[in-house]
Amino acid sequence: MLSYRHAFHAGNHADVLKHLIEIAVLDYLGQKDKPYWYIDTHAGAGGYALQEGYAAKNAEYLSGIARLWDRTDLPPAVAAYVDVVREMNPDGELRYYPGSPWCAAAVMPQSDKLRLFELHPTDFQLLEQNFGGHPRRTQLQQANGFEGIKAILPPPPRRGLVLIDPPYEDKRDYQHVVTALKEGLKRFATGVYAVWYPCLQRAEMKELPKELKKLPAKSWLRAELHVQAPSADGFGMYGSGMFLLNPPWTLPAMLKEVMPYLVEHLGQDAKASFILETGGDL
Repeated sequence: MLSYRHAFHAGNHADVLKHLIEIAVLDYLGQKDKPYWYIDTHAGAGGYALQEGYAAKNAEYLSGIARLWDRTDLPPAVAAYVDVVREMNPDGELRYYPGSPWCAAAVMPQSDKLRLFELHPTDFQLLEQNFGGHPRRTQLQQANGFEGIKAILPPPPRRGLVLIDPPYEDKRDYQHVVTALKEGLKRFATGVYAVWYPCLQRAEMKELPKELKKLPAKSWLRAELHVQAPSADGFGMYGSGMFLLNPPWTLPAMLKEVMPYLVEHLGQDAKASFILETGGDL
């Protein structure tokens, strides 16, 4: 399944949630003077032009990052995320959007490592253009990240964030996520794992959080942002979620402040809402 291109969706409400949480986790890991790795199973192109090409076709960023761009009342965690996007747009005009690897590279200490997987040949070529010039810090593999992470877990520092965000065009991706996490926890039980998923009226999606809660991690967190009511015909994405295993203890309090703000400013109808759950010793 190589038809998916994240550029169509760059900067939308799902990216806001995903990258806001990613940056918060990496900031937390960076508070200790100890090295860590960032591992991305589906890295995409790394960065995206918003006003041309695929991103301009549906202009999904207009209902995502663009709604936050000029606001002066951003909660601290949202401001930290928007600041990363601003670094990519130094003239103040929102023209480019950082993908997950770019967000990571922007907030991580220069001495810490990135390991990026991307299977799509075109996106991998773009990823090489964006990140190939820093081989000491960043290693790229044109590979299925579900399989690729097996060889690099645990990372040598025994600290790190593993981001798993497949396109889910192939329904088997839901089970691939669960399997990858089971195997990952065996190799790297103390790692932070973050899974992005779309909120769809699909049985596999509704079962995914239930399956993730059963995994043998010490703690978990589920955050879902629903920007609109599910459609009457049952099609379309009405929101997205992030499920974290071994999340930072600071994350629940931060999201209690942030999620209502995102509902208010990214919501598209009166049914916009959020879910925030925690479990284990969190």
